[in-house]
This record gives sequence, C-alpha cells and structure tokens, in this order.
Amino acid sequence: MRTSFRLWLCSCWLALVGLCLVNVAAAQGSAHYLVTNDDLVEALPPVNTTSVSFYSIGTDGLINLQKTVFTGGYGIGGGYFGANRLAVLDSGANQCIYASEAATGDIVGIAVSTLSVVSSTFGSASDTGTSNGIGLTMNGQYLYASYTDSSNIGTFQIQPNCSLSFINDVSVIGLQGGIVDAMVAHGNLLVVTYGDGSIESFNITSGTPVSNGDKQNSTAAIAANGATYPSAIDITQDGHYAIFGDTSTAAVLEVSDISSGKLATTSVFQTAVVVSSSNILLSPDETLLYVADTQGDRVSAAFFDKTTGKLSNGCTSNILKGYSAHWSYIGGLALASTTGNGGGVYAAEFGAPSTIAMIQLNASSGKCTLKEAGHSPKLDANSGGLLSIGTFPPRPF
Repeated sequence: MRTSFRLWLCSCWLALVGLCLVNVAAAQGSAHYLVTNDDLVEALPPVNTTSVSFYSIGTDGLINLQKTVFTGGYGIGGGYFGANRLAVLDSGANQCIYASEAATGDIVGIAVSTLSVVSSTFGSASDTGTSNGIGLTMNGQYLYASYTDSSNIGTFQIQPNCSLSFINDVSVIGLQGGIVDAMVAHGNLLVVTYGDGSIESFNITSGTPVSNGDKQNSTAAIAANGATYPSAIDITQDGHYAIFGDTSTAAVLEVSDISSGKLATTSVFQTAVVVSSSNILLSPDETLLYVADTQGDRVSAAFFDKTTGKLSNGCTSNILKGYSAHWSYIGGLALASTTGNGGGVYAAEFGAPSTIAMIQLNASSGKCTLKEAGHSPKLDANSGGLLSIGTFPPRPF
C-alpha cells in the first residue's frame, strides 16, 4: 500500500513536471517581440557597448522592454534609411536575430530562446560600414551584408545555433558611381539599390550574387534628373513585383515586374502628402504598403493590388508625437501583426534617446485611417539614433 502510494505520488509529480514543460515550451513558442538595433556609438553613456533590445508585444499592441542584450561591439548611430541592420530568422530550431555593428564591423547572432549573443562573425578585411552602416537580408540559407564603405556584398552561410560562416564578397557599384544602399533577398533573387538612382538584381541560386545584367536607372530618377532615387525595397510573396520607396521631396514609390527573374522598367506612383518614402513595408496579405515619411513627421499606407502591381491612394496619419522636439526622422517599420493587413505598424523615431511609435490601422471597403496609439511612443533609452526595427516571429515572407 505504501509503495503504491509512492508510485502514485511519483506519477503525479512527473505528470505535473511534464505539464509545466509543455507550458514553458508553449510560452517560448508564442514569444512575440519587437526588436531594435540600438546602434549605439562607442563610449556613449550610460553604457559602453551597443545593444539589441527586445520588447514584448501585448494583445493591445503595447510594448514593454523585456531585455536589453549588450552585444560587445559598437554602432554608428545613423546611416542609410533603407539599409536594414536587422535580419530575423524563424526556421525550426534556428530562431535568431542577426544585427550588424557598423563601427566594429561584425554581425552578431542572438538566440531568441535565451535572448543572448551566441555568435559574432566578420567578413573580409575590406568589409566595413562606418560611413552609412551595414545592411542585412537573408533567404533562409544565406545571409547577405551590404558594406557601405567598400560597396561590397558579403555572403554568409547560415549555420545551426544562430552562427554564420563567411563565404566571399562581391564588389558592386551603381551607374553613377553610387554605393550599395538597400537590398532584399527573395528566393533566388537579390534586389539592390545604389543611392544614385540606379537599381540592379542578382541571381543567388548558388549563394554568391551573380548580376542579372539588368542594372538601370529608375523611371522616377530619370524624370527628376537624379533628385529622386530608389532606396528601400520590398518584394511580394510570389516574387512577381519589387517595390521601391524613394528618397525624394515627395512620397515617390516605384514598382518593377520581376516575374522574368530580372528587373523590368519601373512604374511610378507619387503623392505630395508626405516628404520622402525611404522605408516601406508590405502588409502580410499584401493589400497595403506602409510608407514611412522618413524626412517628415507621418506614416502613410497605400493600397496595393498584388495581381497588377498597381498602387493607389490610402491614408496618412496625423503628425506623430514629439516630432522636432524629441526626434527628427522616422526610420524603419515593423508590423503590429503578422496576419491580415498588419493592423498598423511600429515606427523607429530617430532621436537622442530614440522612441518607437505605434500607429494603428482601421481599414474597410477600400478606405483606411492611421492613428497613433494613446500609449505611444515608447522610449528606447539605449539608442541615440534608432533606424532599424523588426519583429519576431517575422512576416511569413
């Protein structure tokens, strides 16, 4: 009787432990973070290294600092708007955040499960980005880094445990001598902007980028005699269209049909409501394109037809809180939700210290509104120049 009772207690205890492990695993699996590359300049108080900050995202969209992960390196506190300094991987056991450190010159890998740095990888001796940062993009097998000093694209193979293995460099240059600005990998295609009005695509089937021979000046850049130039890039889920957000005195967006595996001549969509559109982001269902008014004070959304590649007028937020008084530029965008129309976006606000705005979306019957949330913005105390943010898990494409 005593032995049976002990066995019963033991079985109950094991069941309880198993239940706890399931709950812990479920909690880890459902982690939802807003992530920032704080890009801190060396020896800037109150800390001596830069960091990547993780904010938990509540069901109401409210973000709260979960952990600041100090990476041991340094950033530059600025650079190109379109160059994304974060890459997010959610692939089986490999759940990782990769962040570039432009002053140090490396790429750190952070494990989402432990929120700790597990790798630091350098490219070649010439791979530096102290002028305008190091941009990152990936296609699941390879990670690509754009080095704005040498205008190299570095290729890294993604390894287990959020590590990277450097393969080689490719030197690239725009038609007017521009250096690599933004880039996005999608499947076997890598699309690049050069900050001088020109764009180009590369085949990455074998990992290393090989030019498709389609380098060209964009339609808007030609029409504006270089006063407008493509910067940010996004690509549709089916790989049919590449969308460009231009640095300009207006909001200029361009679309190229890439279904042939190469860039076609871009078509232009323009509105004078905002100033510049150097950061863009497609909604998960591809019905909306979110646009950051990077050199102004608002966020917009344009309706997008993923079948035809056409853009049409949507909506624009009011002036975001703290503009000019606390921050000067709007940087990268991150989706509030990875399903549907995204429900709005978070926006990096470049200041010292920086902040993160939450802009909520309401859309129906071909109309939409954008409004900053009452609890917005959120302070990012560890960043003196926030430009790049992302979410884990990432958008499905």
